[in-house]
Amino acid sequence: MAKFEEGLRYSESHEYIRVEGEYGYIGISDYAQHALGNVVYVDMPEVDDEVTAGEEFGAVESVKAASDLISPVSGTVVEVNEALEDTPELLNEDAFANWIIKVQLSDPSELDNLMDVEAYKEHCKE
Repeated sequence: MAKFEEGLRYSESHEYIRVEGEYGYIGISDYAQHALGNVVYVDMPEVDDEVTAGEEFGAVESVKAASDLISPVSGTVVEVNEALEDTPELLNEDAFANWIIKVQLSDPSELDNLMDVEAYKEHCKE
């Protein structure tokens, strides 16, 4: 059963963002990691790369599928979760604790286009 975390914003493509000040931690939802199965590789951008809301910034590969990562917001990558390079299965263990990239938000108003936890739960039922 997928877990849902309060206080995050979610995209239709199953990425979440946890906002702390002018920064956002972006990862895949627990629902997404369940759908993917055992994660074996995470393709991440480099620090200082720009990401754009609605655009691909990397990919997650599992034993049964590969899925593009779509940025829920625009901004500059300030950190990548290097632990995922050697142990991508951390996403299966706890998708919410193991964010993929940290970005400095360039347009915080884009957060208004994302779903809260209740709307995301409904989206996952569809």
